Amino acid sequence: MVKIMTETDKQTEEKIFDAAVIVFVEKGMDGARMQDIADRASINKSLLHYYYRSKDKLFDAVFQKIAGKVFEKFAPVFDQNLTLEEKIRFFYKEHLSFMAENPRLPSFVLNEINRNPARIRKIIKSMDFNKLLMMLEEQHGDELRMYNITSKSIPQIMTTIVSISVFPFAARGIIQTILENIGMDFDSYIEERKEFAADFVISALKSRKNIKQ
Repeated sequence: MVKIMTETDKQTEEKIFDAAVIVFVEKGMDGARMQDIADRASINKSLLHYYYRSKDKLFDAVFQKIAGKVFEKFAPVFDQNLTLEEKIRFFYKEHLSFMAENPRLPSFVLNEINRNPARIRKIIKSMDFNKLLMMLEEQHGDELRMYNITSKSIPQIMTTIVSISVFPFAARGIIQTILENIGMDFDSYIEERKEFAADFVISALKSRKNIKQ
């Protein structure tokens, strides 16, 4: 029998989700307790178990929500009206802003990749990367050929682009200390990085014009 969600159910579930995201990101899967999540949501533990019978099920739901939130945030990257360079600039502007708003997220994701790689593999397998490659070719075939980008080099380029954005947050403790020693604050560094990273990647792509595949 399918349970019909009332408005109260929806509000309670939303409170649980919001609380679970905070607790899981702060403490990770292993460190989080259902009681922590119930306390954060201001509900009793039995009500939490009514909606989610186990921490594993709640974590899976939260992880999927985070993945969906990230995809929704960057969906405009696939706008066919943007050039490849414009998409790179858009990505860094939005992604670095997103990371600044969710600074614990990179460490959380990396920890969970190491803790339970099977979950990440399952998510990745659900994505149609062949469709992504076809879309890139359809939208930017001339640009890809101009920059000597092939289907074989795209994974290298994509992981490089993302790494340049994620690493400052994954290694924030070290980078922030270095910046403080030279009189720069982390927020200013990230704001400048939006343009610097885009310029750096675009320059690197342009340098590929003379590379023989």
